[in-house]
Amino acid sequence: MKKSLLLLFLVVVLATIPLLTQQGTEFGGADGEAEKAITKIQPEYKPWFNSIWEPPGAETESLLFALQAAIGAGFIGYFIGVTRQRNKLTKQEIPEKSKHVTH
Repeated sequence: MKKSLLLLFLVVVLATIPLLTQQGTEFGGADGEAEKAITKIQPEYKPWFNSIWEPPGAETESLLFALQAAIGAGFIGYFIGVTRQRNKLTKQEIPEKSKHVTH
């Protein structure tokens, strides 16, 4: 348990260091390209809502997206691992129970 918490802490630290150290970074993504295409087709288009928080740069936004994907992949991997272990333990218990059954 302590090892897992330490690893989680290290992931959070490694993810936040670039957020704090890299200011004014620029890296275009799909959102920016979509906005350009929309304004080219419909110049008077107004978005329905604005972002609550704008990251300091597009690379920061990409970092946050990658972190979100990594957390999701970790959750899925954990769930699959727990399910496989549970199935393995269940299969081991079935033969042990059948030994105790008398006919």
